[in-house]
Amino acid sequence: MDNTPWYVTFFDEDYLRMYSPFLPPQKSQQEAQQIIRLLDLAPGSHILDLCCGQGRHAIALAHQHYHLTGLDQNTNFLQHARIEAEKQNVNVQWQQGDMRSLPFEQQFDAIINIFTSFGYFDTDEDQIVLQQVSKALKPGGLFLLDTTYQPRVMRTTAANGFTRYSDGLLVLEERHIDLLQSRNEVNISLIYPDGRRKSLQQSIRIYTLTELARMLSSVGLEVQSYYGNLDGSALTLDSRLVILSKKTDVENT
Repeated sequence: MDNTPWYVTFFDEDYLRMYSPFLPPQKSQQEAQQIIRLLDLAPGSHILDLCCGQGRHAIALAHQHYHLTGLDQNTNFLQHARIEAEKQNVNVQWQQGDMRSLPFEQQFDAIINIFTSFGYFDTDEDQIVLQQVSKALKPGGLFLLDTTYQPRVMRTTAANGFTRYSDGLLVLEERHIDLLQSRNEVNISLIYPDGRRKSLQQSIRIYTLTELARMLSSVGLEVQSYYGNLDGSALTLDSRLVILSKKTDVENT
């Protein structure tokens, strides 16, 4: 039996193939502007894009005269990011690493974690991630978390979904919510134009605002505001969940 964690195998070229049509450059640029408004940091501030993927937000933010570091566990995505940053002539420090063990201490004015890049682990390990975020932030630093919202998932998740792409790729999603563990489990079947098939799995811990506020507070990150999206819209039962928290004077080691 293969015990490789889902997040090690999930993020590959097929992930980019599935999501790229829904993430055009204009969307990344718009989200970067929204992130800037929420953080309200002076140009020149140091920002860590935690789980930066192919670098779409880090690169867009670097264009706005911030000092960016992008960290991801996926070396292939980081190579995509390096190539794109060079093409756009922006400077970003790219680093491979695990968000449960960050090699930074009081280094950043802000850390961002965008597009549901949180909840990959069990609750205890997710708590470790937040502790590492707190450690990496300067006193008074900000943490912006953009993730899926438990009430929305519970209310709107359909058992099945089907997408046909313009290049002939077919993607079938079979979804199940584990109510005891509060996880959104998705089995994804890809059918290529030549008939080949591939299966992927995804498992995301889905949190309430109350749960995350408590977890953040326990590592010295106090909630400043919360929203239903990066555009600053109100949190509702049918929205995403965006939380802005601030590192207090409490030290957590």
